[in-house]
Amino acid sequence: MPRFTPFPALRYSDSTIDDLIAPPYDVLSDSDLDALNARNRFNITHVDVPRESDGPGRYERAGQVLRQWIDAGVMGFDDRPTYTLYRLAFTDASGADRNIVGVLGGLEVGPYGECGVLPHERITPKASTDRLDLTRSTRANMSPIWGLSLAEGLTELLTDPADPVATVTIDGVTHTVERVTDPDRIAAISAKMASDDVLIADGHHRYGVAQKFRDETRAATGSEDTDAEDTLAFVSELVADQLSVEAIHRLYSDIHIDELVAALDEGFERSPAEAPSAATLAEMETRGALCLVRPDGSAEWLTPKPGAFDDLRALDGLWLEELLSGVEHSVTYQHGVDRVVDAVVHGGAHAGVLIRPVSVAEIERTAREGVVMPPKSTFFTPKLLTGLVVRPLA
Repeated sequence: MPRFTPFPALRYSDSTIDDLIAPPYDVLSDSDLDALNARNRFNITHVDVPRESDGPGRYERAGQVLRQWIDAGVMGFDDRPTYTLYRLAFTDASGADRNIVGVLGGLEVGPYGECGVLPHERITPKASTDRLDLTRSTRANMSPIWGLSLAEGLTELLTDPADPVATVTIDGVTHTVERVTDPDRIAAISAKMASDDVLIADGHHRYGVAQKFRDETRAATGSEDTDAEDTLAFVSELVADQLSVEAIHRLYSDIHIDELVAALDEGFERSPAEAPSAATLAEMETRGALCLVRPDGSAEWLTPKPGAFDDLRALDGLWLEELLSGVEHSVTYQHGVDRVVDAVVHGGAHAGVLIRPVSVAEIERTAREGVVMPPKSTFFTPKLLTGLVVRPLA
């Protein structure tokens, strides 16, 4: 079972953080970064997102900037190891009000499965060393991974308020953080977290970087008792009423539309559909169907043929993988119906397939069975902010 530990959190000294925090680095465009950089000279992106245009030495400069902020009192450490409660209140895509509560702490780093931390989907490799270079230079975990605890009852330990730190509302999502200092409550959270596995919902790449950094640190120090043994994680309980899970759709290239359709016809019945829109996703659920987007923007329902997928788990992405396994093609992943249609119509892909979100029950079932989903099976919303808490690596 995983170790989960408090730490002396590094936080902004100002409780008014609207101009200081940012969405995660991997969803920011250049124009987003320009706006965030300009918003405040202490915005977290000045450290968290060194850009190639900044030239050689950009990671070292990011580390220097972070240390300058600490020396100047812009950011400061808690005077003792703490946990941080992180609450997100929002309305999901279906119009339902949701409230998520989780805890920010240090999650054990190790090979998947050996320390109770599990991937929930196959990981697509990334050649970039950006996050590893940043970790080396800042000696800090800048942004959290999102873990889902299978420990029943974790939410009950997190429900009561703790010491207020900051609240900010962005794009309709209210983010609230509270500091937990009570030793008994800290001990109870640690014990509960250690009672069952943690499934990575978002941040597989960051966890992989933490694995590499841990190994580097062990090799350099000869010690297995450094801060690199854990990494910054937001962990919430795997319960359906809190989680908002959306789909990541498929874009296909390097395959002619006729070849793609022939492969899909092995498992689906096709029928005409209206032009894709936000309403398409709801109708997909009602019909129990996927939706093919053609190069001209037209669409067709893909309704599973009786018995076609009886030997497979109920995952749209897995069904598509199976049908296309013997066909040469390239696949990329895109969230948002409009973006899928735009990519297909304007030549960014030869075709697209809209898929349905994975249920929370299926997420838990695959975790319990020790299997993983295809890459990019889930899109957890809303995204966690960067800058609410930084975890130092002394």
